Amino acid sequence: MGLLVVGLLGFGTGGLTGNIRNVGTVGEKQISVNQYQRAVGQQLRAFEAQLGTPIGFQQAQQLGIDRNALTQVVTERALDNEASVLGISVGDARVREEVLRVPAFRGIDGEFDREAYRFSLQQSGLSETDFEAGIREEISRTLLQGAIVGGTPLPDPYADALSQFVGETRNIVWAEVSFENLTAPVAGGTDADLQAYYDENPDAFTTAETRDLTFAWLTPSMIQDDVVIDEVALKEVYDDRIAEFMRPERRLVERLVFVDSATAAAAIDTLADTTRSFEDLVAERGLDLADVDLGDVSKSELGDAGDAVFAASTGDVVGPINTSLGPALFRMNAVLAAEEVTFEQATPDLREELSAARAARIIQDSIDEMNDLIAGGATIEDLVERTALEIGKISWSAGNQDDIAAYESFRDVAATVQEGDFLSLNDLEDGGVFAVRLDGITPPALRPFADVADDVVAGFTAQATQSAILARAEEIAADILPLTNLDTLGLAPQTDANLTRRSFVGGTPPAFMTTVFDMSVGEVAVVDNGVGAIIVRVDGAAAPDADDPQTIAQKQSAAETAAAGISQDIFQAFSSAIQERTDVVINQAAVNAVNAQFQ
Repeated sequence: MGLLVVGLLGFGTGGLTGNIRNVGTVGEKQISVNQYQRAVGQQLRAFEAQLGTPIGFQQAQQLGIDRNALTQVVTERALDNEASVLGISVGDARVREEVLRVPAFRGIDGEFDREAYRFSLQQSGLSETDFEAGIREEISRTLLQGAIVGGTPLPDPYADALSQFVGETRNIVWAEVSFENLTAPVAGGTDADLQAYYDENPDAFTTAETRDLTFAWLTPSMIQDDVVIDEVALKEVYDDRIAEFMRPERRLVERLVFVDSATAAAAIDTLADTTRSFEDLVAERGLDLADVDLGDVSKSELGDAGDAVFAASTGDVVGPINTSLGPALFRMNAVLAAEEVTFEQATPDLREELSAARAARIIQDSIDEMNDLIAGGATIEDLVERTALEIGKISWSAGNQDDIAAYESFRDVAATVQEGDFLSLNDLEDGGVFAVRLDGITPPALRPFADVADDVVAGFTAQATQSAILARAEEIAADILPLTNLDTLGLAPQTDANLTRRSFVGGTPPAFMTTVFDMSVGEVAVVDNGVGAIIVRVDGAAAPDADDPQTIAQKQSAAETAAAGISQDIFQAFSSAIQERTDVVINQAAVNAVNAQFQ
């Protein structure tokens, strides 16, 4: 450990750029530490955004995020090397244009500021030379990529076939067949039938795995009643959040801004003679009412328009009034009365809120003590004896959300903990903590027939009834011809026209449209609807109208999507080819050192 610490001292506090500047080379191009660090950081942030929660770097490594980042950087540097070999580059003027576009490099006047430029790069650990070289390489790389993927022809036959497939339609008539359509009662099962059903459906009569757990836990609600909140603290919070409790009278308002006062005045004149409505004015500007909605606002928030708007009646339009955006018309839609919650009225809720927050802090402050005890070999019983944790037991199985199992974090641990696991303290969603021990597992077991006899009878009866309904539906379907009116067969038919593969017909199973489009015109089919059956007949089929704007748009979209896929395949092939013929050397020790900085 001493040698490791001495070795790491050379990296410096600012990262690894002190001694280790590169993690590898691709041809004549080096992979800098900064490039790899940025790629890992970007991949990590993107994955966290996708999950909606932060993850540790060890977990990220298990998911291969660091390897993906290294692959990304190697690919980019291989392209940079190829561009250099081909002599592709850009001049200083082009680099200067890109630098001037970066908002972070501008001063308060909106113009490029060299000091801001230098400071931003310094904060990122980059020199001006390195940054500008990176821009030059990125533009060159983009030119190379564009040359590879540009000009990919649109695959018109593919687009035609896909738009035909998506746009064709069916006209159908269908009807439900249910228990009421049966002509004979469903016979009950014999002992042999019931035994056979029991033997053929063991999953329906098998208990779930049960995990016997002992846990110690502490939540804010357990100690909240013992937390004392004085009046001074309550009054301070009340005063700090006075805007929540003392809300002035407000109005629901919409604002439509115009380019000049004359246009605004002409607009309100047309409202006066009722030739147009406020909605018409909004639509003429290419806007929706949501675009002009200010929500509920106070008089002070309206500025110069406050007096006029607050004097208006519901539905009135006032203006034009000058605003920071220009002359505007305001429509007042509703009056919201002032709200006043006194300190005495707010006290119970504030006391509940503050005591819960303080109880959570008390628990968090005691975590170190609990972890020290666990590190010293304390059992759950020891923790309960020496801390405020309370003990409990639960026979937990998937789907159980009773008591402590109401917490998702507990269920996650309960599902994975193993016998002999080292005890650990885990967080609960409300600020509490818990530790859990697996005492034993009761594996899934088939329940004896005698214990589930009623369930067996119910299951067999439901299965027999469904089989009888399907058989009856087949009998009825056999008598249906292309022109048969389903009313004459005792059914209640429904007709649907111009259905596409993406249509949904209420009351039908998910695969219903797939069945319909597999049928020919005049064909009749019986569809199992789970509980009951559906008889369906296809009465018509039509190809999409080639001149219809929607068909044209679908074809264009399909062609562009296919072309993009082909371009991506071409680029992947090109990228793989240049990497195969380019020497790639990775300093794994340097990569590991960079990864250690993320721990």
